[in-house]
Amino acid sequence: MDVRIDDVDRKILAQLQRDASQSLDDIAREVGSSKTPVWNRICKLREAGVIGQHTVVLDAEALGFEACFFVLIRTSSHEADWQAAFLKALKNRPEVQEAHRLAGDIDYILKVRVKNARAYDAFYQALISEVRVHNVTALLSMEEIKSTTMLPL
Repeated sequence: MDVRIDDVDRKILAQLQRDASQSLDDIAREVGSSKTPVWNRICKLREAGVIGQHTVVLDAEALGFEACFFVLIRTSSHEADWQAAFLKALKNRPEVQEAHRLAGDIDYILKVRVKNARAYDAFYQALISEVRVHNVTALLSMEEIKSTTMLPL
């Protein structure tokens, strides 16, 4: 669905990105409107697919997931069957927070969040037992400098 987004929509989206739990009254006040038009715009944006699922951001380290690995994967297989098996393996692994297919020398990059290096090794062993990969390089993040889901509206 094609939707036109104006400045008021952008202000609403910015408020929702900042804190989706705030009240409709608070959002309306921040964007300089009343509740009903703001609610109608939110519904329109949701129906158009601009607004996706509502969720909560958890603190991984507070929950014991102290290791973040970026996993670079090269494969020599690009057949549909291999890709289907690989995608299934990724979707079945809750440790995989993000997965991207890339252009260039590396075929895929994964963001994997685990408790420690031993947990990463268990993840790695399980993954390569399900799908064959040509080369895997794991890079341990020493420090997260910036992480956001907010888009620059």
